[in-house]
Amino acid sequence: MRKQILFDNDGVLVDTEHWYFTASAEILQTMGFHLSEDRYRDIMIAGESAFLIAEESGVPISETDKWRTRRNELYQHYLRSEEIAIPGVKEVLAELSPRYRMGIVTSALRCDFELIHASRGIVDYMDFVLCSGEYPRAKPYPDPYLLGLERLGGEKHETIIVEDSERGLRSAVSAGIDCVIVHNRFTEKHDFSAAKHRIKTLEELLTLLN
Repeated sequence: MRKQILFDNDGVLVDTEHWYFTASAEILQTMGFHLSEDRYRDIMIAGESAFLIAEESGVPISETDKWRTRRNELYQHYLRSEEIAIPGVKEVLAELSPRYRMGIVTSALRCDFELIHASRGIVDYMDFVLCSGEYPRAKPYPDPYLLGLERLGGEKHETIIVEDSERGLRSAVSAGIDCVIVHNRFTEKHDFSAAKHRIKTLEELLTLLN
């Protein structure tokens, strides 16, 4: 019987994937590099940085670190100015919360996460949040979800992970925890063959768990 749920954040609880890509692509474009969605998808799956395409061409990390800072500022601008809510998410969490312990395990920076969730009420339903840098190794390694499981204090067979990316799915599978993939247009070309279930919207999770 399932007793606890670990959620990814970007693309599952909020619609932010596109804006992170857009901010990265725009900064790279100003420096003469084209980042396609397909190349970004491959970089994302591997858990690498979008600025890898510049570093592969010989741009030193000391320089791309400056670009990352500009990208992060642009991304935060989009987080403040664009609509990133996914309809129905809060209602689903409200229905789940009396029956399940829940946490968020995200690759987002803590500062970005707090900006995203400043007034959404989503975190109110969670026992904890783990952000980038708060676990030894990032997805697709198992560390984030193993630490999430430890925080919940339960067993793997009692837990399910909700993800939208191949990188997140690999992390879940490596951790030995069943994973449900929720549809996201930005990641729909990823390989989800190892997922336990696939759903079109988070509302379908209610039926699946029942």
